[in-house]
Amino acid sequence: MTISYKWLSEYLPVTVDPERLSRILTSIGLEVESMRIYEEVKGGLKGLVIGEVLSTEKHPNADKLTLTKVNIGSGEPLQIVCGAPNVAAGQKVVVAPVGATIYPTAGDSLTMKVAKIRGVESHGMICAEDEIGLGTSHAGIMVLPEDARVGLPAADYFQPFEDIVYEIGLTPNRMDAMSHWGVARDVCAYLSHHDKKDIKPKLPSSNNFKVDNTSFVIEVKVENESACPRYSGVSIDKVTIKESPKWLQQKLKAIGQRPINNIVDITNFIQHETGQPLHAFDADAIGGRKVIVKFLPEASKFVTLDEKERKLSSEDLMICDEKEAMCIAGVFGGLHSGVTEKTKNIFLESACFDSITIRKTSFRHGLRTDAASRFEKGTDISATVSVLKRAAMLIKEVCGGEISSDIVDVYPSKKVKSEVAVKWHYIKKLSGKNYHPDAVKDILVSLGFEIIKESVDELRVAVPYHKPDISLPADIVEEIVRIDGLDNIEIPEAITITPAVEENYSKEIFREKIANYLVGLGFNEMMTNSITNAAYYAEEEQQNMVKMLNSLSAELNILRNSLFETALEVVGHNLNYKNNSLRLFEFGKAYSASGPGKYTENEQLCVVISGNKNDANWKQKAVNSDFYFLKGIIESILKALGTEADTVETMQVDKLNNHIVFKRNGKVIAGAGEVKKAVLDKFGIKQAVFFGGLNWTVLSEMAAGQTNAVKELPKYPSVERDLAMIVSKELQWESVEKTVQKIKLNKLQEIRLFDIFESEKLGTGKKSIAVNFTFLDEEKTLTDKEIDGWMNKIMTTLENDLQAEIRK
Repeated sequence: MTISYKWLSEYLPVTVDPERLSRILTSIGLEVESMRIYEEVKGGLKGLVIGEVLSTEKHPNADKLTLTKVNIGSGEPLQIVCGAPNVAAGQKVVVAPVGATIYPTAGDSLTMKVAKIRGVESHGMICAEDEIGLGTSHAGIMVLPEDARVGLPAADYFQPFEDIVYEIGLTPNRMDAMSHWGVARDVCAYLSHHDKKDIKPKLPSSNNFKVDNTSFVIEVKVENESACPRYSGVSIDKVTIKESPKWLQQKLKAIGQRPINNIVDITNFIQHETGQPLHAFDADAIGGRKVIVKFLPEASKFVTLDEKERKLSSEDLMICDEKEAMCIAGVFGGLHSGVTEKTKNIFLESACFDSITIRKTSFRHGLRTDAASRFEKGTDISATVSVLKRAAMLIKEVCGGEISSDIVDVYPSKKVKSEVAVKWHYIKKLSGKNYHPDAVKDILVSLGFEIIKESVDELRVAVPYHKPDISLPADIVEEIVRIDGLDNIEIPEAITITPAVEENYSKEIFREKIANYLVGLGFNEMMTNSITNAAYYAEEEQQNMVKMLNSLSAELNILRNSLFETALEVVGHNLNYKNNSLRLFEFGKAYSASGPGKYTENEQLCVVISGNKNDANWKQKAVNSDFYFLKGIIESILKALGTEADTVETMQVDKLNNHIVFKRNGKVIAGAGEVKKAVLDKFGIKQAVFFGGLNWTVLSEMAAGQTNAVKELPKYPSVERDLAMIVSKELQWESVEKTVQKIKLNKLQEIRLFDIFESEKLGTGKKSIAVNFTFLDEEKTLTDKEIDGWMNKIMTTLENDLQAEIRK
């Protein structure tokens, strides 16, 4: 939820400093996730001044450039080379002197420096509107009225709109705070409680609403009252569709809304002001001048505003006229009934729809609109008419026209306010604080609650319509604690707990051990969401994944089947912030589906490396991370757990190059590879990334089954032998390992590749590899004769099986 400081301040009777307001919002449960300055013109025109062109002359070395002398009100006139065709002496212009930074409408910022242009020094720039973010035209420089004062800062002349914008992390139950009015109500309740004053929000009145005529009456019929418990509407004729006034555009832009036209902008403005979504129909497009709220047959076709034809469900509530559907109720408008530049008469809808119906429709069609997000949480059923009047008066003011019908209000079963009783001792028990009864009542009344009955034991209140989530005594206590301030909850001097005793804790010990090991190697732990974006996966891959039925957003709609995609999101985010050398790991869960209702949860560990293995310093150059660095990390993890791989094999996969898998007792316990460029491009990553995944569920079970043993160091020395051989360039190292291992030499402790050499002199398609063999007998000292015998066996086997040529 985005809140504008200036917009919100219009409803507050007292001035609240932006920083204090941020603290108040977080304290009352409207957590401020970010607070930033919004600038209608990026950079705010800072450093730019109004100047006057004193003289112009042709550039000696360029036909299309002009030398100018410009007075900016201080010091000597500036010599500026200008390429605009319309520059002339006597003009008042916007000047960016040396040191000023300009922010073009499109493109990167540019700081002015003294520059030589075709051999002539230029001390700044005379600006066009697109070069300083004031428009899109680049036909020539901006020429200001003659009365523009020379030397005046451009920011003072144009007065670009600035604001402070809060991003609030709303919990799903706080539909009452999904508007500037709702937030103002909470802030005033907080100020009243803490400042000991009666502070009420300044909400615009609709008392001056009046009907001009009844020449354009639209009949409304609701066929399903449970899906639409209240429907209100009014007709307005003779409106003029045009661009919205500047103040309206500025407010919408500040909260991230794109202005469209005056009618649509007013409906968006009212929605963010009051929390009540509105919809404007072209009244001339309503067949038979009848609006019918109903369900249509299954698989009915409807073309929405985005020009897509959609097949409707019989559970999709529709707004129709006598002939056809016009709008998906509470979700999205239709292509042929919306407001266009030719619209002259409108019918304005303000309704209350069933939240479950709207949510199902919204997800069914993938239409996560602002209106749907409000209706699915519940709207204030009592406010449809008052908001409608407010919007109609604003439309008359901005768009002209006349209100040409009475308010139509179909409200067959008036909703009764729910009542909740809460015990005084329960408030103390749950909040941990002994509130005075008067303070409790004042808080609740300031939030819109009505005191029904008060006794020595309990308090009974009527819940306001704008808080449909309130139904339990605990909800009442939460409201009291919120307004008192969540950071004012008293912490007792002593807390009594009964510690839990866990029997099977080895899994956590191994996890802590590996996490500490990786941190010691310079890795950082990341934590990502197990719910991710289905767009990352091909349709075939999604067949075995767990899809969300009621996702929080269109971008979080499926459970990941590995940590791969979410890890790449983190890599991309860090690279965008110039964190170019990354070592990351995460313990997380992945999910798969083997059939309807058959789901598997698997814990995994991922290791991600990108950028430099070490930075450059006086002693050495920077070294890039590579696949072998990652392979070594994974082998070290397996060794630390006592679960070294029996075999390492290559395996082709769609998303990784040079992919290998580590197996133990026939089970795949880990995999590693370099992420393919096509995959990196999806995440906007432009440097190599190496990804390793370990099956932590299997590994932790294997590690728990290991028995630790202490073994004394060998008494006798090990013996090493090196062997160089020429083999096929296509031969992989694992083939050499397996060939040597099948000889089953008990005294062979280790086989290690330590050099690869390629040259045309070796022959076409050939390479030379050097291998180190380590032998050890724990009972005696090995003799040369024994070792030579084993080495001869190894060489003979390699020659026969791999056609290796032993180099001597």
